[in-house]
Amino acid sequence: MSVPTIPTCFLLPTYINTNFTQEEKNPFPFQQIQTDPTRPDRFTYHMALVRERRQLNLRLPLPEPSERRPRFPLPLPPSSISTTNSTANTTTTTAPTTTISISELEKLKVLGHGNGGTVYKVRHKRTSAIYALKVVHGDSDPEVRRQILREISILRRTDSPYVIKCHGVIDMPGGDIGILMEYMNVGTLESLLKSQATFTELSLAKIAKQVLSGLDYLHNHKIIHRDLKPSNLLVNREMEVKIADFGVSKIMCRTLDPCNSYVGTCAYMSPERFDPDTYGVNYNGYAADIWSLGLTLMELYMGHFPFLPPGQRPDWATLMCAICFGEPPSLPEGTSENFRDFIECCLQKESSKRWSAQQLLQHPFILSIDLKST
Repeated sequence: MSVPTIPTCFLLPTYINTNFTQEEKNPFPFQQIQTDPTRPDRFTYHMALVRERRQLNLRLPLPEPSERRPRFPLPLPPSSISTTNSTANTTTTTAPTTTISISELEKLKVLGHGNGGTVYKVRHKRTSAIYALKVVHGDSDPEVRRQILREISILRRTDSPYVIKCHGVIDMPGGDIGILMEYMNVGTLESLLKSQATFTELSLAKIAKQVLSGLDYLHNHKIIHRDLKPSNLLVNREMEVKIADFGVSKIMCRTLDPCNSYVGTCAYMSPERFDPDTYGVNYNGYAADIWSLGLTLMELYMGHFPFLPPGQRPDWATLMCAICFGEPPSLPEGTSENFRDFIECCLQKESSKRWSAQQLLQHPFILSIDLKST
């Protein structure tokens, strides 16, 4: 029996520190660690060693928060850009945004925290219009600030009813950055799932058609989301669903750009994101969003993450093994043939066999759904 290759996600980081011994720099030479399908205990043992070694104390003293604050605010992406794609010979113009100052907004409540920032529900004092204001603090991690600038750049390029709308960007005192976005009054599909347990097939068909319409728009504009999941899909009382949170998204400048970066939420990552050598033949990046959509719809239908039993908290090693070495999850008995086939088209382990957003919009499961009448 041939020994399977190890996914690239097992590569250990290289620690640059002259005080480390040779063993500490590379405690487990990669070529010596091999999985044996007949000896799962060896795999568990090596994973435990990897996790143990990753606990090395590499902390460095950090400056005080006041010293970490930028001396001057980072430049924001320009508010209106006209770009030409030479390969497609098309021109993309950014969506218009509004000039609003922070003094014109009244904070009503906090909607959420995380990733170096806070999201508020705000009201425009003069017009009484309600918005969501995402603020990233000036002393947050540089990578977080890069993500918010990337999100601003992408939101300014998009103009689709299925993608959250950016109404403006606010350069705030102290280096903080704010994105003024449309407010979705129900919240996320994740919060809706917690309140109503599960979704019917008809509800999921309507959700799937909206998300796929958004993905089709993004992919046609060479934008890959890379972190599609229930908490990044916003919904209002009319059950309009919109894609949000583009912090780790990628704009594909050229058709053959690589897009196998290890970013996003690992639970919803496709097999080729973990192991591009095995599952990423002719991988163009867009197929990963389709895999994430398939898992999202299954979770909304089943009430729990498809790869794990109800109530079990995922860990990195368990998820990686399930996604790379296990079979794709399947729907329980009693689901319709159309829904089952739709999910199978999304969850093909080989990325080249996965259907595109455009193809899935023609699938019988959602083809008859009329979004205008809902």
